[in-house]
Amino acid sequence: MNEWKADVAVIGGGAAGMFAAGWAAQAGKKVVLIERNNRLGKKLMITGKGRCNVTNACQADEVLKQVPRNSRFLYSSLWAFPPEKTMAFFSEMGCPLKQERGNRVFPQSDQASSIVSALEAFLRRSGVQVIYGQQVQEIITDEEGICGLTLLKGTVSASCVILATGGCSYPLTGSDGSGYKLAEALGHTIVPPDGSLVPLVEAGHWCRQMQGLSLRNVAIKLVNQKHKVVYEDFGELLFTHFGLSGPTILSASAHMSPKDTYEIWIDLKPALDEGKLDARILRDFAQFQNRDVANALVQLYPRTLIPVMIQRAGIEPEQKVNSLTKQQRRALLELTKRFSVSIAGKRPVEEAIVTSGGVKVQEVDPKTMASKLVAGLYFAGEILDVDAYTGGFNLQIAWSTGYCAGTAAGKGR
Repeated sequence: MNEWKADVAVIGGGAAGMFAAGWAAQAGKKVVLIERNNRLGKKLMITGKGRCNVTNACQADEVLKQVPRNSRFLYSSLWAFPPEKTMAFFSEMGCPLKQERGNRVFPQSDQASSIVSALEAFLRRSGVQVIYGQQVQEIITDEEGICGLTLLKGTVSASCVILATGGCSYPLTGSDGSGYKLAEALGHTIVPPDGSLVPLVEAGHWCRQMQGLSLRNVAIKLVNQKHKVVYEDFGELLFTHFGLSGPTILSASAHMSPKDTYEIWIDLKPALDEGKLDARILRDFAQFQNRDVANALVQLYPRTLIPVMIQRAGIEPEQKVNSLTKQQRRALLELTKRFSVSIAGKRPVEEAIVTSGGVKVQEVDPKTMASKLVAGLYFAGEILDVDAYTGGFNLQIAWSTGYCAGTAAGKGR
């Protein structure tokens, strides 16, 4: 039976856990980091399609605007450790960064491994001891608060514990929701987890016919059953065999309630109002007036989109352009400006980039990430009931909350 002694024990070797452990050790505390996998940062390695969108080059108040739930809880932590400090940290750790469209920040190497390596160097420099291949069974308390951990194969004595186990998306990386049970066992309320930033399943068959088609510069609206616009965005989307994905769709999913039903309305030509679009269609039809309609739309739509547009507009593919009625042309125009996709629901939470739900933030001190219920217990990262849109904002939450939890735990009890 292994026994470890420390001042601070951090559970979870992801972004928030590594960051919290390093800052706690910087304060002079003896810190152990418990990671169930045989390496650190397993989920970090797959973020941003393996490139790791490490943060967003914006002010703290702009990050808050990208958080649909409990944004006020993050006010103190984001001002304590804003994006500019994140960028400075990684640059100082020998990981140069670059800025791309939408202020997204990536390592210059385009490799998530560069971020993980910088964090591992931070842990070594700070003197953090990493315990691999161990799973926490229980957080032990006494009348004064935290006093240690029971592991699958051993124990840890510590007066402070930082819980940074993530949510329940991508369970193969270790982010399987096990941290919720640990927090709940200590009296914390868990807001039921749900997938956020997750692809959407179509209640129909149109998307399957266009699977693999990626569209850029389209406008989307998420509309509920009362036809109220819940969210709108501009950018990229992808048609898949099950429905819709891509950055705009992932962000839209963060606004969906399981109690409501939704449609996605896609404006395929947002740069053209109806008058200009009608003129464009008329020009194309004049140029190809003797062709079948299916062959006359090649300059207006991608090829895999054309059969669907024709079918949904009620036009026969072999119909000649010069025989189209004004009503048929109008149907095509309206479909271009509002291509609707009925949504059956989200893909499973295991496929979500991040999880909404988690430890109820009203039970956590927003300045220190300390539990209001158990002395010596802290939280960091996705285990908390906060999540943001795509663009580096979720990782920034991990850095900010990890910094606050680590520095607070570093001051001890």
